[in-house]
Amino acid sequence: MSELRVDVEGGVALVTLDAPQRRNALTLDLVARLVDAFDDLEGNGDAGAVIITGAPPAFCAGASLGHLGRAAASPEDRAAGDRGDGLRAIYDGFLRVGRSSLPTIAAVNGAAVGAGMNLALACDLRLAARSARFDTRFLQLGLHPGGGHTWMLDRAVGPQTAAATVLFGEVLGGPEAERCGLVWRCVDDEVLLDEARSLAARAAAAPRALTQRVKQTLKAVPAIDDPDEAVDLELAAQLWSMGQPEFGARLAALEARVSGRAAAD
Repeated sequence: MSELRVDVEGGVALVTLDAPQRRNALTLDLVARLVDAFDDLEGNGDAGAVIITGAPPAFCAGASLGHLGRAAASPEDRAAGDRGDGLRAIYDGFLRVGRSSLPTIAAVNGAAVGAGMNLALACDLRLAARSARFDTRFLQLGLHPGGGHTWMLDRAVGPQTAAATVLFGEVLGGPEAERCGLVWRCVDDEVLLDEARSLAARAAAAPRALTQRVKQTLKAVPAIDDPDEAVDLELAAQLWSMGQPEFGARLAALEARVSGRAAAD
């Protein structure tokens, strides 16, 4: 059993963690399959956007405790300067999602715990079902957050909500996650995937190279303090887009529609 399903329809890929017996917790094998899936999706050109979700009843319950235990460094390893390669191997799955050139949506349909919350945070957009639960849980396990958890969370919701969830153990349901900006929208469970597909389809309908270039810009702008630098960054990208054949074709189609309406009037 692959424990990962990938279905592509209408340019939208639905990637489903499919290990419900352990609430879709990440093992090294599942991480490797997730990495391979994104390599394939970006390489074959069939998908213009990706949705990630979990087989019910959970989104992702974090890292498998067995794998997490084996990844922990022994005192001897720490004394020898262990670099945490075992932990980094677990990080690879959500970090690969975060590096994806394609627009990504997390459709959080249940518990997103620890590394599972990192998986949701790594996506460009998060939608939550009302049954969703966002639970950092690191401190409750006696574990420091890892994988960029505090950085991603602070960027998504700010320092106060990050402190409430990480330090003080607040667990956010779907509606609470929407109120604090952790998710774009909270919807009824039965329409979660329909809402995610509707959003993903809009991105997938645009030229693929263009959405990838826009995503690069969105990732670059938080580090820019000078508005003139931001204008220059966008100018270069906009000039590039105007030179693409898709722009010419779409502009011609728009002009034809406008001319047709004018003639009818």
